[in-house]
Amino acid sequence: MGELQDTSRWIRRFHPAEESGVRLVCLPHAGGSAPFYFPMSRALSPAVDVLSLQYPGRQDRRQDRAIENIDEYADAITAELKPWLDRPTALFGHSMGAVLAFEVTRRLERDLDFVPLVVFASGRRAPSRYRDEKVHLRDDDGIVEEMRVLSGTNPEILGNEEILRMVLPAIRSDYTAIEKYRAAPGATVRAPITVLTGDDDPRTSLEEAQAWREHTSGAFDIHAFPGGHFFLANHQQQIVKIVSAALTNRSAALS
Repeated sequence: MGELQDTSRWIRRFHPAEESGVRLVCLPHAGGSAPFYFPMSRALSPAVDVLSLQYPGRQDRRQDRAIENIDEYADAITAELKPWLDRPTALFGHSMGAVLAFEVTRRLERDLDFVPLVVFASGRRAPSRYRDEKVHLRDDDGIVEEMRVLSGTNPEILGNEEILRMVLPAIRSDYTAIEKYRAAPGATVRAPITVLTGDDDPRTSLEEAQAWREHTSGAFDIHAFPGGHFFLANHQQQIVKIVSAALTNRSAALS
């Protein structure tokens, strides 16, 4: 498995846990990158082998063509994950990453008959709940303002003109992908879904978060935290406990 880490441009494995019986695949938000999940990887190691996705168009993949379509994203990620499905696996996605986790799960179940242990959908309304958002059509200053509102970007980056201009194309591509996304009518997965949401998230209401229940034929759970869109930054310890408990319970159920 170590060779796969070296050959895949998509996958980062910060704390390899070869002896772990379970794997967690983490998918970042729009504009996000793999190191966003470094703290979670460290906290879950060595009990859980954590893979973090590195999308094209940012950091060491800055020269790679950015993707502007959720289906293309999900197809590519599913293909990258195929060699890593040698043990029970769950997916954790935040914001755009939650939608990608759902769409990747649909493909894993449909094409490979592989049902993830659980899908953790964080900071995102259910796929069937649509808002007419057009951040991707704003000028650069408008996109930066959205990033400030959501408070998910390092203030040092927002204040560094050179770095900001380098990452904006990837951020715009991600917003294009997620804002043009439309879930297939009646789209569901067999995997259980656990939703994590902030009670003051300007982009997801509690009702919109609870609507994820409609998208699984399995178990459903929801946890609301104080905070906005990036609530998880202030509740990491609690979230790690929720993730760890869910993985333990689901793994035991399969034994």
